[in-house]
Amino acid sequence: MTELFAPLSEVIHARKSVRKFDSEYQIAPEVIEDMLQEATLAPSSSNLQPWRFIVIQDEEAKKKIKEFSFNQEQMETSSAIIAVIGDTEMYHNIDEIYLSNLKAGNIDEVNVQRQIDNAKALYPNAPTDARLTIAAFDAGLVSMQLMLIAKAKGYDTVPMGGFDKAQFAKEFNLEERYVPLVLIALGKAAAPAYGSTRLPLEKITTFV
Repeated sequence: MTELFAPLSEVIHARKSVRKFDSEYQIAPEVIEDMLQEATLAPSSSNLQPWRFIVIQDEEAKKKIKEFSFNQEQMETSSAIIAVIGDTEMYHNIDEIYLSNLKAGNIDEVNVQRQIDNAKALYPNAPTDARLTIAAFDAGLVSMQLMLIAKAKGYDTVPMGGFDKAQFAKEFNLEERYVPLVLIALGKAAAPAYGSTRLPLEKITTFV
């Protein structure tokens, strides 16, 4: 794990949605892997980690995605497009995840079996729509974490939900259980991002 290069508050304030990328700048796959590894420390429902990633750096593949993503420029000019995919059948990993926790010493045998039994009783029997909601929520957590990590390491990003998800799934031969949720363009900014304001805290927060 590499150290972050800036304090968290500074990173949060510095992160902007960048749409103008330096098309000549390339990020090595191992650097992206390092960022994804850190991003997956994000929390998830029952720690089932229902996220999958497709890292798209091939120029022809990026051009293809652009065709069904409203021709957004950053699809081609960014160093990579990271597709965050939701796994609606995340329950297939229950044993692997919880037994890994047991092996790591994070839980004892009695409690791990209880967690396995509870998860197997809940997730396979939940409606697909409910599991998709869980996967989408967790994908948002890992996506935000990834974008902050990228900024901390000196890179820029923009998340995009405006793309033909059915066409994406077809293009990448995704099984029905896997649902494309967000695309994140990653690279180096070629121009400053627009600033943006936020609603005042008193309008969006209530203390009780």
